[in-house]
Amino acid sequence: MKITTKGVMFVAAVAANVGLQGNALAQVSPEEAAKLGKELTCVGAEKAGNAEGTIPPYTGKYLGEVPGWNHVKFSGDQPVDPYANEKPILVITAQNMGQYESHLTEGQKALLKRYPTTYKMNIYPGHRDFRYPDYVCERAMKNALSAKLVDDGMGIEGIGQVPFPIPKNGMELLWNHQLPARAYTEEKVSDLASVLPNGSIGWGRAYARNLSQANSPTVEPKTEGQIQAMSWNTTLKPVRDNGVVSISQEPYNFLANPRQAWSYSPSTRRVRQLPGYGYDQPMIGTNGTMTVDEDRLYNGSPERFNWTLIGKREVYVPANAFKPNTGDIKYADMLTPNHPNPDYMRYELRRVWVLEAKLKEGYRHVYGKRVLFIDEDTWNAVVADNYDSRGALWKHAMINYYYHPDMSAWQAGSQFFMDLNSGQYTGYAMTNESKKGPILNEAKFTPDMYTADAARAMGR
Repeated sequence: MKITTKGVMFVAAVAANVGLQGNALAQVSPEEAAKLGKELTCVGAEKAGNAEGTIPPYTGKYLGEVPGWNHVKFSGDQPVDPYANEKPILVITAQNMGQYESHLTEGQKALLKRYPTTYKMNIYPGHRDFRYPDYVCERAMKNALSAKLVDDGMGIEGIGQVPFPIPKNGMELLWNHQLPARAYTEEKVSDLASVLPNGSIGWGRAYARNLSQANSPTVEPKTEGQIQAMSWNTTLKPVRDNGVVSISQEPYNFLANPRQAWSYSPSTRRVRQLPGYGYDQPMIGTNGTMTVDEDRLYNGSPERFNWTLIGKREVYVPANAFKPNTGDIKYADMLTPNHPNPDYMRYELRRVWVLEAKLKEGYRHVYGKRVLFIDEDTWNAVVADNYDSRGALWKHAMINYYYHPDMSAWQAGSQFFMDLNSGQYTGYAMTNESKKGPILNEAKFTPDMYTADAARAMGR
């Protein structure tokens, strides 16, 4: 059953939100799985455009290439915008937002109302022209027929990419966001900017090398391997924290194998284990505008929230966001007071899955409710609205994803976390002024590089 009103499509989700008990089978019927690669893309998106023609049909005509970007593999060259010559087809402002509110999130509407003279949304023509490698499609099909949730959704059993291409409940949708097809290895230097309402900026910079076994292009990543991803982060700025190293290991099952994390301090030359790392612990350098579990809009254990699949909507979200990640844009121009410069942002009308998280009784978190908007083509959350414990809208966040030839998938570019009360915000994972952009899938990292012993070696 589908209900369409004012251009917003909702999917009936009564069955999709039944509480999970024990191990929940997620397999769909062979007949339903057979839609993958036909009326659905191989990872589960609707191939057709919408009836109004404002969302285009999926073409997937480019694999491992971006027109106009003469990319040299593993070079770290900055992205080139294939749509640089396009002009906005619509500009949404505080004055005309009422005409388009069915395609806006509550956070977007709040920004337009609060900053009527400076905030706007440039809407561009939609494009669905890039695709995943065949191995991603093959794994998604296998998962559709065999993957399942275990331990009340705290873990999964299956293959580590796109576990539920046809999701039936909120927990399955969350795991799709946690385990989309993305980089197997990632190496980058990125910048963090904490922007105060008066425009002053506190800076951070970090070197990251990440290994995601869940995205191995050569070895089918079975969840029995326990660890889905590992990260290494070395702080470069501010100077007082230079050399601080953080390491973490992300499991496939947060009940059986909780996240492991360690920190190395060059001042003490000691390694500390960080039990319970994540959740609403403040991200260092963000003045409280970002929590640890907000990287990629949500990460980590699902245990503190009840997750509900609300349905699908047509929403203006960041898409094909090459422009805000190019080396042509300087931070001085992009990081304006209260919100990033809207002239550098690109929005398209997209179909998104809406995932709502409400804090469980007896659990603690600074957010009482979170709403994630997950792009149907990629399973990446691209926008989030976060509410305080009283139910008041508090923060709005967005990620500028773009297709990267190194891995033939979508790379998380700059992320922005805006406090609607204080007027401050954080720009996160920005690489515009780095010497190099991200280097992806070079496959030069190994699991032994992400342990407490590896951190201790820093002090020898």
